[in-house]
Amino acid sequence: MSSPQTQPVGNLLRDWRKRRHLSQLDLACDAEISARHLSFLETGRSLPSREMLMHLAEQLEIPLRERNALLVAAGYAPVFQERPLGHPALQAARKIIDLVLAGHEPYPALAVDRHWSLIASNRTVPMLIAGVDASLLNPPINVLRLSLHPAGLAPRIANLSEWRSHLLIRLRRQIDVSGDHILAELLNELSSYPTTGGKKHDFQTSTDYAGVAVPFQIVTEVGILSFLSTTTVFGTPVDITLSELALESFFPANAVTTEALHRMVSK
Repeated sequence: MSSPQTQPVGNLLRDWRKRRHLSQLDLACDAEISARHLSFLETGRSLPSREMLMHLAEQLEIPLRERNALLVAAGYAPVFQERPLGHPALQAARKIIDLVLAGHEPYPALAVDRHWSLIASNRTVPMLIAGVDASLLNPPINVLRLSLHPAGLAPRIANLSEWRSHLLIRLRRQIDVSGDHILAELLNELSSYPTTGGKKHDFQTSTDYAGVAVPFQIVTEVGILSFLSTTTVFGTPVDITLSELALESFFPANAVTTEALHRMVSK
């Protein structure tokens, strides 16, 4: 299959429209253009202007990285920059990330990129992942692999089946949105892991979250800790790195976890 850079821009537009489950008429109405004009753009009978491409990309909610690919395919220069998080231009964003992670202590929090590689974490995270196989901690650390690998946290996750399903569903949704083939390969790898961890743990969720949240329950030397997680992203980013960054914050799901974490970090 040809790469996005070698495909005609019309093919890319059509692929993104279908990925969003929109008909030509649906997208044309959303973009306030004629369905005939959109058809000409997708078949290559008309070449879209730079402004039209950006307009359609906005309507289709195409990620910034792929918007650059659209522009290049049409013969235009890419618009969005991709700079490492340590770049001086992103210094303010990096300070925000560090403040959020540190401010969340004693509860665990981490920052990941679009492929779930660990970018940063607060001081609580190493306490929870201690004891995993050293090979899983070689940079870049993939936090999904770290969670579900048999040599990672999987044997210590009390509700592994539930948590595994949650992560795989979330990853599938991310693939649907982004079309990222690296994430698709990661999904295949994670799906091949055993569905059960090491030893069984006699544990039942004491709280009913009414199906709106999946707790992360991990066995530690101080007992089973239970968390609920939230995801934070930067609003309206214009840099690819920031647009693909997510902060994962874990909150204690019960008083036992709250007390245990405060004891752990105070040692």
